[in-house]
Amino acid sequence: MAEKKVIKKSDWVANFTLIGKPKINEDYTFKINQKSEKSAWVYNSMNLGVDCGERFGTVYCEMMGGYSEENENRIYVNPKKDDGSTDFENQMIVDWNDRFNEEVLEDISDMSFLTVGLEKTNADKTYYKKFLSSYDAIAYIKDHLTEDMTICVRGNLKYSEYNSNVQVRKNITSIALSKAEDSSKYKATFTQTILLDKDSASLKNIDKDKGVMFVDARVLDYVKEVNGIEVKGQYPYKKQFEFAMDFFNEAACKKIMDKLFKVKKDVSQATFEGDFVEGGAVVTATWDDIPDDIKDLVEMGVYTEEEALAKCTANGSREKRMVLKKPYIKLVGDDDKKMPVVQVFHERYTEDDLYLDYLYENKSVNDEPPFNTEEESGESADLDWLSKL
Repeated sequence: MAEKKVIKKSDWVANFTLIGKPKINEDYTFKINQKSEKSAWVYNSMNLGVDCGERFGTVYCEMMGGYSEENENRIYVNPKKDDGSTDFENQMIVDWNDRFNEEVLEDISDMSFLTVGLEKTNADKTYYKKFLSSYDAIAYIKDHLTEDMTICVRGNLKYSEYNSNVQVRKNITSIALSKAEDSSKYKATFTQTILLDKDSASLKNIDKDKGVMFVDARVLDYVKEVNGIEVKGQYPYKKQFEFAMDFFNEAACKKIMDKLFKVKKDVSQATFEGDFVEGGAVVTATWDDIPDDIKDLVEMGVYTEEEALAKCTANGSREKRMVLKKPYIKLVGDDDKKMPVVQVFHERYTEDDLYLDYLYENKSVNDEPPFNTEEESGESADLDWLSKL
């Protein structure tokens, strides 16, 4: 049997940072010591909303972890090198019962820990606590997180597909007190590497009102299986992003297209910094939110309290946008000779590199391939500058 094709990735980034106020719902934010109905799995989970201000909205991030009551529980981590850096080429296995053993923990790379800083020392310094398991971190966060705090949450972006829709999860790796004093300093940002082909972006595919160009990209992320076929490797998910543009500056728009999005051959790889824009969530009313005249109707018996709360709860379709703002610049080289390099790599992949043929070998020859393999078609020379805006 032929060896399965493997997609390799390098210079890849997929992370986020949120700064704002936590939104805690007693019924939904934390689930502690939940037992799976289908296995012996016991878990804690956290679905945390962070109010990042009017510009970004409330952005949700998550953490989940647990253990089996029947099977042996292990935690896989990376060890430290002699110089204290992470040894990515090797892996340590930590027994579940040793996850708080200081002698074991001192050999583990800092990158393998989840970091929580929600307490202050007597010297008014943030006290940081590290965890190997999300199960323990969530329990600690539940006991210490309050809505009057301003927090900074960092983590990794994870992609998956459900009912033909690509979903983006924000997995927390650290949560700590922030020094942001007012909402003007709140933010919801990300850094994401994407793959671009000749059809990914066009100045014809825009939203003038929002001031964005749509970017149909691909992102690589680990997947266990696709449609019941084992992959256990990187998979190219299709994901639409937006790129913020000033369409009144024709020359700048065309230069941006040529510099960042024009792909002459194969598949380019580019990393961008961007903003989350999320809003339109269901807002559940409390009794204090009910106007006095409606409270009067409750007291008269016209409405029950439950009916009034339901009437005053605002519903909306939740907007979830990922807006690319600028290319990511990385310092590359030795410590004394670091050079800033824009993270755009042309011809990083071919279409064949990204086509996992074994996932489609049983499909009809008339089925469409998952990626465009047609010959290059050039951008229109005269866009009539977007119909004069």
